[in-house]
Amino acid sequence: MNLRPTGPAEGHLELPEFPFPGSSHRGPAPLFARLRAERPVVRVAWEGGGHAWLVTRHEDVVRVLGDPRFSRAASYAPDAPRFSGLFQAPRGMIISLDPPDHTRLRALAEQAFSPQRIEGMRPRVRELAGRLLDEVEKGAGQGPVDLVAGFAAPLAMTVICELLGVPEADRDQFHSWVRQFADVSAPKERSAEGGEKLGAYIAGLVAAKQREPADDVLSALAAARLGDGGSGEDRLAFEELVGLGFTLLGAGFDSSAGQIGNFTVTLLADHPDVWRRLGEHPEEIPAAVEELLRTVNLNGNDTSGLPRIATEDVTVGGVVIPAGEAVFLAFPSANRDAAVFPCPDRADFERADNPHLAFGHGIHRCLGAPLARLELAVALEELTRRYPGARLAVPEHELCWRAGDVNHNLLALPVELSRSTA
Repeated sequence: MNLRPTGPAEGHLELPEFPFPGSSHRGPAPLFARLRAERPVVRVAWEGGGHAWLVTRHEDVVRVLGDPRFSRAASYAPDAPRFSGLFQAPRGMIISLDPPDHTRLRALAEQAFSPQRIEGMRPRVRELAGRLLDEVEKGAGQGPVDLVAGFAAPLAMTVICELLGVPEADRDQFHSWVRQFADVSAPKERSAEGGEKLGAYIAGLVAAKQREPADDVLSALAAARLGDGGSGEDRLAFEELVGLGFTLLGAGFDSSAGQIGNFTVTLLADHPDVWRRLGEHPEEIPAAVEELLRTVNLNGNDTSGLPRIATEDVTVGGVVIPAGEAVFLAFPSANRDAAVFPCPDRADFERADNPHLAFGHGIHRCLGAPLARLELAVALEELTRRYPGARLAVPEHELCWRAGDVNHNLLALPVELSRSTA
């Protein structure tokens, strides 16, 4: 492990190169607890070259998210810092913009991707979940079933494909391109190839929706207008529609599928009593989802992976971040901040106040948060109701995780299903 001093202003504290070792779905690297206490804003050496600032406390992360002097768009400038092994969202996506461009795009997108529209999908998501579990259960007589391949991945993929209007015949190919695009450990050319194929496919899909609108989000986005009563001439350009298709894909598939698996592992391995209780009391599932979002770490490198650039010298947590330097926000660390969450390392499924940052904060708060919450809640409702006696078919340490992904995603999740708790 390479240790690098963090700088003379920070005394003798030495840190490994970033990303730090020790991160998993169970939580961020243990070193973050020390950083929150001693060096909440710290300059780190990036594995593969370069330096960046790491912000670890809840208060400071929220501050940076609300400060326009930390720019997402500036990370695309030719002279901006670059970091190896990092997924960089395509230029022009809503998560890559600053106001006023972001403000306009968000206002248009929210017309089509509203919480009301997403909530209206609940019966369909429940129907899909039930149908998938019916199929999974048919194989349960042969032994353990894989809830990643049989449930989490196809549920999330089907939901996002129906939302975007992707024909059923194209979905397997669509899925393979997503996996290729999300693999940051592969050669850049391979990931870029996946992104190009996805982009070309979504572009064709957008063009088709513009010619023949249907009852899906892409069609609604194409019809969105800003102006008097939504009837103005300000609309999304073709390239913006393609970018939003990418955004919804990331929010609606990879993250949701990953967390369905991660939540299931966490409950079965650490909280089987909670699993059984949720099956008997589904009204408690929304609060359980929020606590799992706080404690289960989705982020593969303990940050969102989306750098912000200081456009001028800014003081955060008593530290001056110079203009032109990159800043990463450690959301999983902020979600373990004892100043905000009592007993932060313990999953408290009765936690009343839970201002976690799993979906970010402020103007860049995740557009897909309502969809993710719905999918996660329905998945847990169906699993816990049907299989109160479910248990992992292998010890947790034998589970395999997808190497090199942006997120902590399981390769497989073998589970023994049981309708009985005996």
